Amino acid sequence: MSNLSKTKIFNNTHAIIEGWYWGLRSTELKKGKIKHLKLMGEDLAVYRGEDGIVRALKAHCPHMGAHLAEGKVEGNEVRCFFHHWKFDSEGNLNDIPCREKLGLKVKQATYPVEERYGLIWIWTGEQAKRKLPFVPELEDQEVDSTLGTPFVKECHPNVMMINAIDAHHFYSVHNLPVKLFLRPRVINSNTIQFNNETKVPDTNIFTRFIGRFYAGALTYSMCYFNASTGTVTIGPDFLHFHIMFAIRSNEQGKAEGQTILITKKRKGLIGKLVNKVFLAATKVVGNYFAAGDTEVFKTIKFDFKHPLSEDHAIIKFIQHAEKQQTCDWGYAKKIDNDVEDMIDLHNGPLVASKKVNSSKEVMEMSHEG
Repeated sequence: MSNLSKTKIFNNTHAIIEGWYWGLRSTELKKGKIKHLKLMGEDLAVYRGEDGIVRALKAHCPHMGAHLAEGKVEGNEVRCFFHHWKFDSEGNLNDIPCREKLGLKVKQATYPVEERYGLIWIWTGEQAKRKLPFVPELEDQEVDSTLGTPFVKECHPNVMMINAIDAHHFYSVHNLPVKLFLRPRVINSNTIQFNNETKVPDTNIFTRFIGRFYAGALTYSMCYFNASTGTVTIGPDFLHFHIMFAIRSNEQGKAEGQTILITKKRKGLIGKLVNKVFLAATKVVGNYFAAGDTEVFKTIKFDFKHPLSEDHAIIKFIQHAEKQQTCDWGYAKKIDNDVEDMIDLHNGPLVASKKVNSSKEVMEMSHEG
């Protein structure tokens, strides 16, 4: 791969990065019930046992292929509707009613499931290698959350996600009075964060007023998991808003999203009331972000032919996506992600601001420090 417009994983509908993806709202699955779920092309039977724990099985019974979600939950196990084969919580076949002894050993594939933020999350592989997406600022704290409005964008999740770190468009479309510089910080192989380092300029009455609420740089942070789900942190020093966008692709290459509003848990009755009001306010902010640039996403055909130095964060995001481990899942096949020829921006800010016409020119730009 010689440039940013020819990627193997980024913006590829048939490349699914191994990781956590939202499947259902928790309220959609009652105790003792089972549901069909087609997650990025993969057919699953998802059920909540009598113990309240949610589990996910490969959907089709290994006997004749009946969908297990047509069956029923018995305790913490599932019985197929067609011939009443029963599978335990680990996917092991443990009963065939017409036989006294099984006579065969069968294990139905199961997938890791977690439940948080009011959503049921499923890992696209046999064993979860990372914890659920989180807000870095609140990583070790208890949180309260509520769900915002689900949405669909007419573009791949990766393209939607880079919109949040496209500092260039913040000025051209949204007239942001601060020129952001978003420095990348790799948290782990699956997670990358971008933090703004620019202070509010003292240029007019408006910016001088805003600057009173920031001791340092303007707070704007974006953290990505699987190069799709992301958490944004914004707001003045005394009050930060935290919004998570849980995104998955569909077979048409569109982004199916669910907004989650998150805040730190506050104690007592007053704390609960404060959180309720604060999460409602955060929901307004989250819906604004979710609705942003919708018209552009309806018609965009992403093709990154002429990267600028101002696009350094986007380039770093694409690099990160290209290094991810993909998986055989639904309509996707595992991809060999050799990224030796990708642009390397290191971790330093680009000094030059001129337009460049090739990825080679971006690479040759000087760095501070």
